[in-house]
Amino acid sequence: MAARLDEAALLIGETSPFEAMALGGGDLSSLWRLRFESGQDVVVKLGGRAESEAAMLRAIQQTGASVPPLLAAKGDMLVLGYIPPLSAQTAQSPDAGWIALGETLKTLHARSRAPRYGWDEDYAFGSMPIPNGWAEDWRVFWRDSRLLPCLDFLPRELAPRVAHLAHRLERFLPATPRPVLLHGDLWTGNFIATRSDEGATQAVLIDPACTIGDASADFAILTLFSTPPVSFWQAYGPLPSDYETTINVYRLWPALVHYRLFGETYRGMVEMTLDALEI
Repeated sequence: MAARLDEAALLIGETSPFEAMALGGGDLSSLWRLRFESGQDVVVKLGGRAESEAAMLRAIQQTGASVPPLLAAKGDMLVLGYIPPLSAQTAQSPDAGWIALGETLKTLHARSRAPRYGWDEDYAFGSMPIPNGWAEDWRVFWRDSRLLPCLDFLPRELAPRVAHLAHRLERFLPATPRPVLLHGDLWTGNFIATRSDEGATQAVLIDPACTIGDASADFAILTLFSTPPVSFWQAYGPLPSDYETTINVYRLWPALVHYRLFGETYRGMVEMTLDALEI
């Protein structure tokens, strides 16, 4: 690991000694904080597709939403400026981070793109491929790039139910929702609540899996694993009119991803989501 961290230092042109601290990371990558004697403070992410992730972070930044400073990307190594997280003791209110996230997502989703859906290249969560490409019809994209690719790894009891849903998306999804930039993997571990230069609480987005699509899809994993407070929804503003109809379709995909990556522990989540859709 020392050699990889030395490589990261060279990648950003740092020659001063550094202190390395493991930040943990997730099941699919590892994170290290490097504090250099020069005063530079960075995070090194090892694992994944660094250049693809860097392109997504740049796309998010172009909307006005906050991301960490992007310093370098090569192979499976991404180097970002360190963002100090806001502690509970220094937060302006118990919901300050949630409010900031709502405001940041409002900014992210405010910028529309050309009326098509998808992304320029395929992506992956570890061993879970994420096919993308482009479609003029959002239902076609969700069917062909999200639901149908999961059939190969599902048990015979679940695969027909997912296939049934995939071919009946007209019951649940709009064909041409307003196309917005989606974070794509929005759970509470993928934003950092921090203090802005002006002293306000700010939400900085990390670890995206971007696509252009229906804004409601960004709330799928967030509401699957947590319950945002009312203040979050108030900060975001009005939801798309079809949110209540679409959200369980969108929640199914992260449930399928977790089933693929982590096994039977998540089978119940897949089944409950299908049950909620009456599929």
